[in-house]
Amino acid sequence: MKKFTQISAVLLASTVLLAGCGGGEKAADKPAATAANGSKEKVKLSIWHNWSGQDAKALAMRKILDDFKAQNADIELEIEGLPTDGLKTRLKTVAAANEMPDLFVMWPDAMTKEFVSGNLLQPINEFLDSKPEWKGNFIPNALDGYTVDGKIYSVPMNLSPTSFIYYNKALFDQYHVQVPKTWDELNAAIKTFNDNKIIPIALGNKANWAVQSTIFSAIADRTTGSDWFLKAAKQDGAKFTDPEFIQSLKTLKSLGDAKAFQDGFNSIDQNQMRQLYFQGKAAMFIDGGWAMADVVQNTPKDVLANTHVTLLPPVAGGKGEAQSTSGVVGTGLGVSKKLTGAKKEAALKLLYALSGPEGQQATLNSSTLVSYKIDLDPSKAHPLFVELNELMKKTKITPVYDAKLSSAAVEVINNGLQELLMGGNPEAIAKKLQDTQAAALGK
Repeated sequence: MKKFTQISAVLLASTVLLAGCGGGEKAADKPAATAANGSKEKVKLSIWHNWSGQDAKALAMRKILDDFKAQNADIELEIEGLPTDGLKTRLKTVAAANEMPDLFVMWPDAMTKEFVSGNLLQPINEFLDSKPEWKGNFIPNALDGYTVDGKIYSVPMNLSPTSFIYYNKALFDQYHVQVPKTWDELNAAIKTFNDNKIIPIALGNKANWAVQSTIFSAIADRTTGSDWFLKAAKQDGAKFTDPEFIQSLKTLKSLGDAKAFQDGFNSIDQNQMRQLYFQGKAAMFIDGGWAMADVVQNTPKDVLANTHVTLLPPVAGGKGEAQSTSGVVGTGLGVSKKLTGAKKEAALKLLYALSGPEGQQATLNSSTLVSYKIDLDPSKAHPLFVELNELMKKTKITPVYDAKLSSAAVEVINNGLQELLMGGNPEAIAKKLQDTQAAALGK
């Protein structure tokens, strides 16, 4: 999922303070005036999204926006598309100044809770209840990450399992390597590919959430189990200085020590990471389900024909489930607290176009998993996406770290994992994380 780089404690405090001083209804938020000829004046509506790339999902969402503009002459859209990391940064900035766009792509759990506490969002319960067939067709618990104190603030537009191994079977066959089902087999694969000048696992961790979201959250769950992590996140019966968590850090560090990743992995992004794989320079990369739309759209045909998807292998002696991937329900659209009247109606209409049944179908058709009950037609889907969809039917989703930890703790773990893979000390990183999460919760 592609993950949300959490708002710092300082920014959040500013958000709460400034949001509390928000002004009254703006003129633009009032019901649209009627012109002399009886037609409605245009409503201007701003929307920020992260569908700026050339992957199948981005193309599908931008088409919905284009169609909406063509079908709603009375609504003028001010659209800003940003790469995911750029959008997260912009949202942090405008949140601190209480200057949110009218509609914006946002993430469940931590981001939703912090924006709600900053008085930046408005609930959509009434709108959802007016469309019971839509509301009732989400998968179980899909709305939980957008629900705060019984109020629902968005719905997921996709499903975001965050950790899969995408691999080139042709390279595995060429060098007589087993697709790893155990940690020993993964280590053996890493050694063989290094010996043959092939990057074992391409990695792009310039945006430091990537390792935490796509690799570490899964490794940690396999090691500690989900119950332990949820207790540690609440600081209720478990601590990040416990031996099992330190072991999970050591397991990730062992990948760095074994040269599983190419040099300079902290200086390139995920798009550059995938290019190494697309060019046949890497045997694997580890990424979320969201990467599939890019893979099927942009991978050269010879590499795509040999690409498959699997899970990280279990960790020996671990307490977690092997048939699992970390993840959350997908991104949703936040509605600014300031909207009223015609602008609010327009925003909800666009929200429904993008995340209602037709939007969910368009998302599924773009090789992107959804949190909505619709069947995939294998005859119309790319075989690799069918493979991923079948894998998910038997795979449990476990918590991803940045959805459950405080903002300050997320920054500590993200930065700490960058350090860890460059030779950092697991015990020191664990202690800093423990101290930060305890302080954030006042414990």
